[in-house]
Amino acid sequence: MEKNTKKEVYSWIKSILFAAIIVFVCRYFIFVPSVVVGQSMMPNLQDGNRIIVSKLSKIERFDEIVFHAPDADEDYVKRVIGLPGDKVEMKNDELYINGKKYDEPYLKQYKSALPPMQKLTGDFSLQDPPTNAKVVPKGYLFVLGDNRKISKDSRIFGFVPMKSVVGKVKIRFWPLNEINVFK
Repeated sequence: MEKNTKKEVYSWIKSILFAAIIVFVCRYFIFVPSVVVGQSMMPNLQDGNRIIVSKLSKIERFDEIVFHAPDADEDYVKRVIGLPGDKVEMKNDELYINGKKYDEPYLKQYKSALPPMQKLTGDFSLQDPPTNAKVVPKGYLFVLGDNRKISKDSRIFGFVPMKSVVGKVKIRFWPLNEINVFK
């Protein structure tokens, strides 16, 4: 009987170690939890929202990403607007990428609440400081917060190096009444 107990204990230890290894691999190499800090991504992501970030997902235009802030010892959540090689500019509150006008449906709530003739986003181009470039350089992204009036984003700190990207926001899991899976 003692031999069976040892086998059972050994089996449990193996199972627990295997589960711990799986959790470790997932946590450090595949998915990472994060917390939204601040109001720069409102109304889509709120201060205090808990999110899951995928480290393996391909980053595409208009994805919400988490990255290591270039100007602070924290992570930021912003929306990817410009990819390497893109020419980005804002004219009369309209986004243009490579000369093509893009609709920004995630800003609809903010724009509809503005008084007539007021802009959500001031005019800019990549040639303005701090980016001072014609296009987004290779290995970098141009990001903006959805709450454009208060967001500290690429208009302030410049391009975001791809190597500083933690990953793509995939799931909001807190608060429970706002659970959402992102594309």
